[in-house]
Amino acid sequence: MFKTLLIANRGEIARRVMRTAKRMGIRTVAVYSEADADAPHVREADEAVLLGPAPSAESYLRADKILEAAKQTGAEAIHPGYGFLSENADFARACAEAGIKFVGPSPESIEAMGLKDRAKKLMEEAGVPVTPGYHGDNQDPEHLQNAADAIGYPVLIKAVAGGGGKGMRKVVAAADFADALDSCKREAKSSFGNDEVLIEKFIENPRHIEVQVFGDSRGRVIHLFERDCSLQRRHQKVIEEAPAPGMTPNVRAAMCSAAVQAAKAVNYEGAGTVEFIVDGSGALREDGFFFMEMNTRLQVEHPVTEMVTGLDLVELQLKVAAGGSVPEQDAIHLNGHAIEARLYAEDPANGFLPSIGRLDAFQIRLPRPDRGIPVSLQYEADSVAPNLSAVQNKYGRIDSAVERGGEVSMHYDPMIAKVIAWAPTRVAALTSLSDSLKHAAILGVKTNVAFLVRCLKHNAFINGDVETGFIDRNLRDLVDPLLSSEAAASAAVAALAVFSENLNSTFSSTFAEADLGPYVRSNGISSVFMNRIASHSNDPNSPWNTGDGWRPFGRKTFALALSDEAGSYRPVAEVKEKSVSVVCCGETHEFEVDGVFAAWPRMFWTNDSGERVELVCHFEGDQLAVMLDGERHLFSEFRPDAAADAAEAGGLVKAPMPGKVLSLNVAEGDTVSKGQKLLVLEAMKMEHALAAPRDGVIASISIAAGDQVGEGDALVTLADEEEAAA
Repeated sequence: MFKTLLIANRGEIARRVMRTAKRMGIRTVAVYSEADADAPHVREADEAVLLGPAPSAESYLRADKILEAAKQTGAEAIHPGYGFLSENADFARACAEAGIKFVGPSPESIEAMGLKDRAKKLMEEAGVPVTPGYHGDNQDPEHLQNAADAIGYPVLIKAVAGGGGKGMRKVVAAADFADALDSCKREAKSSFGNDEVLIEKFIENPRHIEVQVFGDSRGRVIHLFERDCSLQRRHQKVIEEAPAPGMTPNVRAAMCSAAVQAAKAVNYEGAGTVEFIVDGSGALREDGFFFMEMNTRLQVEHPVTEMVTGLDLVELQLKVAAGGSVPEQDAIHLNGHAIEARLYAEDPANGFLPSIGRLDAFQIRLPRPDRGIPVSLQYEADSVAPNLSAVQNKYGRIDSAVERGGEVSMHYDPMIAKVIAWAPTRVAALTSLSDSLKHAAILGVKTNVAFLVRCLKHNAFINGDVETGFIDRNLRDLVDPLLSSEAAASAAVAALAVFSENLNSTFSSTFAEADLGPYVRSNGISSVFMNRIASHSNDPNSPWNTGDGWRPFGRKTFALALSDEAGSYRPVAEVKEKSVSVVCCGETHEFEVDGVFAAWPRMFWTNDSGERVELVCHFEGDQLAVMLDGERHLFSEFRPDAAADAAEAGGLVKAPMPGKVLSLNVAEGDTVSKGQKLLVLEAMKMEHALAAPRDGVIASISIAAGDQVGEGDALVTLADEEEAAA
């Protein structure tokens, strides 16, 4: 076995590989960019080597620097993780030439499966069923348009070198093909350095089911059963599970046999995934699945396979790379059901735009289907990461990319963690995972926690009635706030009341001096928000206007004015013995108080469905964030003059995040309608179209195609037609 292993990756996969390597007694080496100098994977490695600046092209994609780091540290093998160089045949070949073992398949296998068009031809020759389509060499746009017309719409345009949902567009009508092709090619060129595409028939009601395969140097190939990855957004997997719902023994045997056949056709060695597009219009059929592609690496969703088979896939990778054999097929069995959710720093209510910033709070409870006392996982910003047993038990697991106090960077994928639940049955696993996510405390950035919970609790998903268009079909149900702003404002005031009760009797206007725990920014409480509350409270019963040695759980009331994007609110809170009652917009909300922690008050609220859900409150600068039942709301002190300023600014389109302007779709003087695309911004490896917030006329444009912009930069200004005419 290898003595030293270099992990040529970052984030949660680098940490995950290190955990297994250390358990096996292997010394680990991390590589990092300047932006990741203080990242967890760097601190957890036995040694770390700087590669270069933040952009991947100058750091994690520099094969020469990674090989030099391996030589410098005496690494005998390199594990590429996934993404970056994991499916780069030239890198695998360079490792071999340098006498360093690449933990993965041979360069020839990567090349055979790396380009989707060639892989489909190879699979046709091997007798593996493939999706009807065009995967020829002619890349002339007119020829591709004609091919799509001949196949019949809807079709899917896919980058031949693509992966991770990038470089992929669904086209439902011939008139939309040219624009979709341009966008797909542009994204493919940016992500993979290759803008060639293929066209394939889009199968209606498609399911995405993949089979985990493993090969060794002796020519043996086995499968580790299937995973269902049908819940996707923009072809990016969101929730994955094993085994696939509705799978029958006959269909499983046929699909797994085809996957093994595909791997043997390229003399596959190591971990790989054969992905099939499956006709989901009815029950699964032995003739209803088609080869889509093969990922020649470990997959993001590999933990669900580990949970149902009991195997450590990274350990098996390392053993095979060191010359070992794969297990006997008959020795591998399915046990129970596992499901994984990808937790992203993004804003589902705003087109899933990535959210960057500092993680002021990061706490996730491990799933437990027995509904017992939850086990809590809390990464400390200044600690060494816990070993594997600290982040998983028999019921669940958390693979995280970040820690509390860390930054979600604009330079990389915004996934911050994967939460995996196991249970004897699928329903129990779903319940356990949704319960874990509902109690997550992740503050400082926006996340998709509530979106994930709604997906897991959707009746169609619970019944296994899911295909790749599920999210788009149910988007409004999955992203519109379930918790009203009125209720959230009530929660904010209730939490604030409990916060204030825990201040000592010498409370003064310097609210920031109070010890409210590590999750509160030291500069984020006093300056505006709390001082104005203290100085403008006219309620004689308010704790800010009394000097009677107010003690915890006394009976007090106070009023507060808050505002968010939906409007303004004036909730009035009454602190009782063990609860807080809040009246807001004519409704009364009761919040139970169950002990008070240094970080935040532990409070519970019974929602409209009768569920008892946990409340987390946190100050972000001069705003108050509330997480309740996975929903996040952000409030400011309500000031009429600020509201007027915001109304006047309704015609200003700002950059939602740092990025590069790819294209402008309008010019000054153009008349536009609400929702019309104004420009395309590239950020965090994805393209984001920015639309007009209302009807109007383009008064001014502050940027040009190719410009780099920062978060909050003014891009386009709209004016009313009357203003433009004047």
